[in-house]
Amino acid sequence: MTDPLVPLGDGHTPLDDDDRQGLRPTYITTRGELYDAEQANILRALAGRRRPTVERLLDDKYLRRLHKSMFEEVWTWAGQYRQREITFGYDPAIISASVRDLVADAQTWVEHNTYERDELAVRFHHRLVVIHPFRNGNGRHTRICADYLVRALGGRRFTWGAHSGASTEQIRDNYFAALRHADRENDFAQLVAFARS
Repeated sequence: MTDPLVPLGDGHTPLDDDDRQGLRPTYITTRGELYDAEQANILRALAGRRRPTVERLLDDKYLRRLHKSMFEEVWTWAGQYRQREITFGYDPAIISASVRDLVADAQTWVEHNTYERDELAVRFHHRLVVIHPFRNGNGRHTRICADYLVRALGGRRFTWGAHSGASTEQIRDNYFAALRHADRENDFAQLVAFARS
């Protein structure tokens, strides 16, 4: 399964020195080669992995191990929280505590049936995206986490725009618009609808 949100248009764009920091395969020189290597790593990691229970998934150590397995063949820092500031995402000094807080909140949401399962999984995804704990792969990691969570709660996995009939560029625009709407309005209906499209 390919991710409908991975951009297709910049496959020949060369990686700069910053993009290559921590890159394991020496043959990778373009974004297209990087996406291919990451996608192959993700497929191998998920093929051999049993879907977690709610209790197992809602654990910050499991989240780090999942990221590591998804990207360890490509990045030396896979599974390690980001150590530097970026233009979005939480300050690196509070990432670890923020992920633990999110996990505890999500455990409470499940225990008290605070949200319908699709919304609960999408809220978890959204907050993990906002924290942006890793240097790369956050979107793919958090979407897989949301898929695991909704399935552990008895639902079916999300399609993340793959059935919308839109182009990859439009799917990405719709996704980011839904994330921004959730940020501004604390309303997750648009993001849930996108995840199911």
